Amino acid sequence: MKRCTKCLTKETVDTITYDEFGVCSVCRQVEFKKEKINWEERGQQLQTIITEHKGKGLYDCIVPYSGGKDSVFQLWYIVNELKLKPLVVRYNHWGYRPLVEENNTKVFKQLGVDVVEFTPNFHVVRELMLESLKRRGDFCWHCHTGIYAGVMHMALRFETPLLFWGESTAEYHSWYTFEEMEEVDEKRFNRLMNQGMTADDMYEFLGGRVERRDLWMFDYPKRKDLVRLKVQSICLGNYIEWNTKRQVDIIKKELNWKGQAVEGVPPQYDYEKIECTFQGMRDYAKYVKRGYGRANHLLSIDIRNNQISREEALKLEQEYDGKRPASIDWFLDILQITEQEFYDLLEKHQVYPWKFDPATVETGKPVPDMPLWDTTKLDKLDKPGAPEARAKKYV
Repeated sequence: MKRCTKCLTKETVDTITYDEFGVCSVCRQVEFKKEKINWEERGQQLQTIITEHKGKGLYDCIVPYSGGKDSVFQLWYIVNELKLKPLVVRYNHWGYRPLVEENNTKVFKQLGVDVVEFTPNFHVVRELMLESLKRRGDFCWHCHTGIYAGVMHMALRFETPLLFWGESTAEYHSWYTFEEMEEVDEKRFNRLMNQGMTADDMYEFLGGRVERRDLWMFDYPKRKDLVRLKVQSICLGNYIEWNTKRQVDIIKKELNWKGQAVEGVPPQYDYEKIECTFQGMRDYAKYVKRGYGRANHLLSIDIRNNQISREEALKLEQEYDGKRPASIDWFLDILQITEQEFYDLLEKHQVYPWKFDPATVETGKPVPDMPLWDTTKLDKLDKPGAPEARAKKYV
């Protein structure tokens, strides 16, 4: 399988292209970011935007917040460097690990911010997880859409038009380049987040197993309402030079934010995706479909930043990517499917030329907090998916 001659990015990554030297489009985008962007000028553009919004309403801006490294840094930067009064909006996807609450308590108390959290019905979430796994090989549809559409709903309800997201997707993919001022709008939502399935689609797919009104948080708001409010939904990483490791050092020092182990991730990346119990299974599903996991992604970033050699990165990728997560039984119990059903559902979503063989994988080590993960049992009759839907073969 072809991969970038500079980093480890494989040809099965969405949107990736290679130039005549075999270097991937993301590596070239990062070179542009480092060599061509005038960050002082971008900072001035940001100040112009802030001037338009500061002090005009209950809040100056909204900060979507998971408690992971990026959203914590965004919040710290917006409060301490930009001197804004934000409303923190959290979408609770039912997968937060115990450390998240400890970290959040410290962050919210020290920064002094108002927080709104929305937690959808777990029965609805579980139906959406199974349905999106069947149809797209990705059980996180509810999270992608709930975070992005849901936060936009909060902007309308609190009449706060300015929203700050994190880095540009040009850091990792080629949906956008650094030459574009990527906005987190409906076009981006439909291109990246909802996987080609709207809330209306999901309602039809679920065949009456949920009410249409249960899906309001996953519906992108009406354009006329966003236009009326003059919403600006922007990436902070378009205006400041994004550097994950430097930013992690800041939040650990300034806020005593703590990292922890994540399944399939080398220990030196104790800051990456630490907030979600489903992360190990999400990365494993990606490996089953595309032949790369979280280690490949992180090591490629470090290669581009000259923080690791390609040879050393290849060794770490082989050591950590593609391990069967210790959490797999915990996950399968939630969706009430077998491991073989999981592989069967993902097989139809495999991207050529990758071919997954479950007989070749080893089980990884459990993370220390796994005994604390929720294991609430639901009524045995309460299974996601109607019997006929669970047996249906999706094409």
